[in-house]
Amino acid sequence: MMHAPPDLTLTIALIAGSGVAAQWLAWRLRWPSIVVMMGAGLILGPLFTLATGAPLLDPEESFGGYLRPMIALAVGVILFEGGITLNFRELRGVAKPIWRLVLLGLPINGLLAMLALHYVAGLPFDLSAMIGALLTVTGPTVVLPLLRQAKLPPRIASVLKWEGIVNDPIGALAAVFVFEAIRQTAMGQDWAGAAGALAFGAVIGAVLGVVFGFGLSRAFRRGWVPEQMKAPLILASVLVCFSSADALARETGLVAVTIFGLVVANSRLASIEEMRRFKEGIASILVASVFVVLAAGLTPSDLAQLNWRHAVFVVVLILAVRPLAIFLATRGSGLSLRETAFVGLIGPRGVVAAATAGHLAAELVEVGRADAAILAPLVFATVFASVVGCGFAVTPLARLFGLSQSGPERLLIVGANPWSLGLADALKKNDVPLTIADTSWRRLSGARLQGHDVYFGEVLSEAAEWRLEPSRFAALIAATPNDAYNALVCIDYAPELGRSRVFQLSAHENGEDGEREDDPRAIAFTARGRTLIRRGRGYDSLARDWWQGWGFRATHITEEYTLERHLEDLGETPDLILARRSNGTIVLLGPGREPPDAPGTILVSFAPPEAQRERPDGKETPASGDA
Repeated sequence: MMHAPPDLTLTIALIAGSGVAAQWLAWRLRWPSIVVMMGAGLILGPLFTLATGAPLLDPEESFGGYLRPMIALAVGVILFEGGITLNFRELRGVAKPIWRLVLLGLPINGLLAMLALHYVAGLPFDLSAMIGALLTVTGPTVVLPLLRQAKLPPRIASVLKWEGIVNDPIGALAAVFVFEAIRQTAMGQDWAGAAGALAFGAVIGAVLGVVFGFGLSRAFRRGWVPEQMKAPLILASVLVCFSSADALARETGLVAVTIFGLVVANSRLASIEEMRRFKEGIASILVASVFVVLAAGLTPSDLAQLNWRHAVFVVVLILAVRPLAIFLATRGSGLSLRETAFVGLIGPRGVVAAATAGHLAAELVEVGRADAAILAPLVFATVFASVVGCGFAVTPLARLFGLSQSGPERLLIVGANPWSLGLADALKKNDVPLTIADTSWRRLSGARLQGHDVYFGEVLSEAAEWRLEPSRFAALIAATPNDAYNALVCIDYAPELGRSRVFQLSAHENGEDGEREDDPRAIAFTARGRTLIRRGRGYDSLARDWWQGWGFRATHITEEYTLERHLEDLGETPDLILARRSNGTIVLLGPGREPPDAPGTILVSFAPPEAQRERPDGKETPASGDA
């Protein structure tokens, strides 16, 4: 049995470990993850070379000729994962601007980028046309993390997502068309035949994507594949589909896997969510690894080729070329001027542009085009600048144009009943935005009278996926009398919100730790949300106490009135429910979670009548039990 050399093993571990660590660090710092991943690659590669004389990570030396095929397969999986998020239901109201961005935005952007490359960056026209095609498109590797970060309205989020995923393979394919013309001309051959073969290959690639998509959907629907093999089979199918199409014509694999994902996403498969989560996990690791590898693969000499003209070009491309192209392409499409300006300024270039440029530039240098050596560092600089700029500007720009859903974190309460409406009333008085959902219009009447935002319908339905966009909410409380339904709601929303952010009431009394360990018939903790009430009390107990006069009490923690003093005043009877920090973030205080103690924090508790008293300084906001 053969083993990989130790240095290669360590290299793979370093790439995966640093990529995932960069994602985690970005999450902790609330920075764009792509920025930190690219920074990690630069540190391991060119910056480490400048400091020590040799890179800590040299992908080209470690993997040799296997590096580009590995990156190509990773990009194929990433594009499929993006395609599987494209549901045609999202096109309601935004189909026209998306078609405009694909049919008009791409060629206009490419033409303007080509002119900027030639007249600003000083590149020959043929190289300008090739790289201009690559730099016209955004991509799912950079757009999707920004959408999660900025919490944009569904309309604008759909436009940016569809543009990035659909245009990505088209831009790469256009660049390869020009590349073939340049390469064949440099070799003294006729390029028209090569371009025709590439066009035919693109059509075949699209057909392959449709065949794989319908074939896999039919197999799943007919029950020909066991559940445990569905996710692995999809991954293997993506690799086969990509490789088969790419064997027919260069870069057509990107088209094939994007259409493959699009077909699967709209096939109404019962297990599509589980597969999407599996693919998202794999794609997350691949995105991190690819960005680290591409950044680490640069050398100080590559970066030294860049001059002031290239820097000016990057600024012109980001601040003039794309905004103008988006404005011209979307006129009369239904987008407002603010929406058009925002979409025009948010155009981060992704991994497809960086990976394709490096590959094509190396082949052109081999056939005698020495001036093509600048392409890889120039495209990487553009990707880095656009990602950093858009990553840090997306949230402020969304606020500037009035498109942001930011502000205090919003809570979703499922189940309208006297207890949950009392909690909602106390939260509203303390500026905690929330939405109450229920399937009964009658039960929602109290919420409507109190002026709360309500959702009438089933939160597990397909309609709720669009109306109750999970990115709007920071946490969820399932507060119906049905324990199993509460658990189902929490499990459904956990992948989007995080399992640590979905809480539920139990129908009956629980143990001190919130789990019914003494009852083997109870719902297992792995199949439910986290317990909301610290002392393990269930819905029946809370409802009984509510009708006996208990209510919700909101307390402001200050420098004078500390958390320790407040807990002493409360004693052991009240239940701590929620804390709202001064910055608007909310913390649900289930078992094992200590409340924040910073001044400015508001603590909401469920307390008996004798504990609902106002302090002399007026910092209490009691909620009576008659809500």
